[in-house]
Parts: sequence; structure tokens; C-alpha cells
Amino acid sequence: MTDKPDKSNWADKAALAGAAIGSAALAAALLYASRRKEQAKKPTSPPPHPEDAPETD
Repeated sequence: MTDKPDKSNWADKAALAGAAIGSAALAAALLYASRRKEQAKKPTSPPPHPEDAPETD
């Protein structure tokens, strides 16, 4: 007999780990993209006019 069950078991574990890492990376990418999208939608306040600037010495 050959050691196919050992190799298969190792390959199954590696495939499962790869799938877990890949799905975590995909979830992180989606969260990052949604945050950037939300920040892009926020209206930015215009810079203060020189008349409204605080006085400094």
C-alpha cells in the first residue's frame, strides 16, 4: 500500500487553511473598500476665509 491517505490528509488541511486565509483577505478588502467609499461620500467643509481666521501673533 502507499501513503496516499497521509498525503491526502495533509493536502486537505492545506486547502482548508488556504480557503480560510483567502476568505479572510476577501472580507478585509471589502471592509477597506466600504470605508473608503463612505469617506469619499462625506461632504468636506470648505476652508475658513481669511476674515474668519483666528488672530495669531
